[in-house]
Amino acid sequence: MVMIVILTALDLEYQAVRRHLSDPRVHRHTAGTRFEVGRLAGDGRRVALGLVGKGNHPSAVITERAIAEFSPSALLFVGVAGALWPGVGLGDVVVATHVYAYHGGTSEDDGLKARPRVWEIDHETDQIARHLYRTGAWARHLPAGAAAPEVRFGPIAAGEVVQDSAISAHAQWVRRTYNDALAIEMEAAGVAQAAHHNRSLPMAVVRGISDRADGTKIETDGLNWQPKAVANAAAFAVALAQELAVEHDNRPPSKAREASNMSDNVKNVARDNARVGVQAGHIHGNVTVGHPPQSQAVDPITQLAELRDQLARARKAQEVDEETFTAAEEEIAVAAESLSESTEAGRSKAMIALKRLRGLLADVAELAAHVSAVIAALRSVL
Repeated sequence: MVMIVILTALDLEYQAVRRHLSDPRVHRHTAGTRFEVGRLAGDGRRVALGLVGKGNHPSAVITERAIAEFSPSALLFVGVAGALWPGVGLGDVVVATHVYAYHGGTSEDDGLKARPRVWEIDHETDQIARHLYRTGAWARHLPAGAAAPEVRFGPIAAGEVVQDSAISAHAQWVRRTYNDALAIEMEAAGVAQAAHHNRSLPMAVVRGISDRADGTKIETDGLNWQPKAVANAAAFAVALAQELAVEHDNRPPSKAREASNMSDNVKNVARDNARVGVQAGHIHGNVTVGHPPQSQAVDPITQLAELRDQLARARKAQEVDEETFTAAEEEIAVAAESLSESTEAGRSKAMIALKRLRGLLADVAELAAHVSAVIAALRSVL
């Protein structure tokens, strides 16, 4: 089933999205990052949720990590932002049509000249988001009794400072140079660049307006606008995630994919006592015709190493949960260590560990079959 990755910068934002997930389970990245994988309430779509922290640099790193770990069909970045203009109301939802990385520039004698990087939302995601807004269907995800806020589409400026002034040199420069930007924040540029560098992965930034970036942040925070704004953004983002998943499921196969599938239909014909070995469109892995010589037989230790790699891939694909993965890793380690003793007692101990392993992985047919193959190879040497 398709997976959408949703990322946030703050714990408050993370919790707002997490409330829309059922049965979230921890997914540990090898570098220490913790994600949670759950299902969207209502339709059961799989979502991976992660926290990137403040700033464009960490957000780019964690986004890259999430994309590599989950290979999602789309990515959403959700949270709060400050409004740059009076017409943008507190609690409004802003969907970024493009993101300015506004700190790029050159300093010259007559002032700072802007050299921004800009990433636009992809056309399909933009169309889906606008249709969702027009229908108003997203509002069902709002907290009970909450009024539906305005949804706005426009640019967002992402930099490395918290702007909370209307008159500072920084504030005046941003408003003068990026005067079409609706809101300002600190992470979207890093997320957008990471998505762009991964085959232009569909990505959307959804922000709830929690302050006006004009020196009144303390007052608006005191009026509880942050949780209100992030609840609105999370509601729209969750609805958008569902629509993106549905669109992905219903997308017709490309002509290239259809041609590839046609090329897989291979017909073997043998006449006049001819013998056909292998004729195929695509082959993954080893192919053996006839019975290999005994010297070519793969030993159990090598098969265990291959099994460990296969188990890791299954974990990454969410075919095996964390508890089963950990237990299976332990049994593989016991079997490998026992086989390294090169004794009859060690081989017997390995056999017991492998049988336990086969029971653990019984629900994943490919893994269970691999374990059975290792057991068969071990029996041949007992």
